[in-house]
Amino acid sequence: MLLFAVIIAFVLLLIFYGISLFNTLIKNKAYAAEAYSGIDVQLKRRYDLIPNLVSAVKGYVKHEESVFLKVTEARTRIMSATTAQERFDAENMLSQSLKSLFAVSESYPTLKSDTSFLSLQQKLYDIEQELEQARRYYNAVVRNYNILVESFPSNVVARMFGFGLLTYFELDNEEERKNPEVKLD
Repeated sequence: MLLFAVIIAFVLLLIFYGISLFNTLIKNKAYAAEAYSGIDVQLKRRYDLIPNLVSAVKGYVKHEESVFLKVTEARTRIMSATTAQERFDAENMLSQSLKSLFAVSESYPTLKSDTSFLSLQQKLYDIEQELEQARRYYNAVVRNYNILVESFPSNVVARMFGFGLLTYFELDNEEERKNPEVKLD
């Protein structure tokens, strides 16, 4: 009888431990969803700012149409992305396009001194900083979740209930990983 009670106690302990692991996986998945929505919030702020920035630059720069098209295309791709990876790729494309936009602005001294352009540029810089923080938080939460999904014994519960790995936000351009070359002329 004592053996039977010990076996029942052990089984109950395993069940409660499994429930605890399941709840931990759910909690971490919710944290990842929240972190992803934090990126969305910053992308939306940037998305709303970009038309103002483009129109400020367009007033000065009439013949740089390809830059404006790239920015607009990237902005549209972000809003139509259906998966996290599509969203990340489109977001990287927009970052590259914005770099081109600011490179064009460097050729126009009157634009660089325009207060509305400078204000928009500062707002975009602030949004980019917050977006970087949101990406870091997202990647940290995804790391914690993925560790749970892959490590024993939580991987057993994860497999039983169909928890899969989440995608990190990563750069898709190898050039951005390299150290920049600094030239002092």
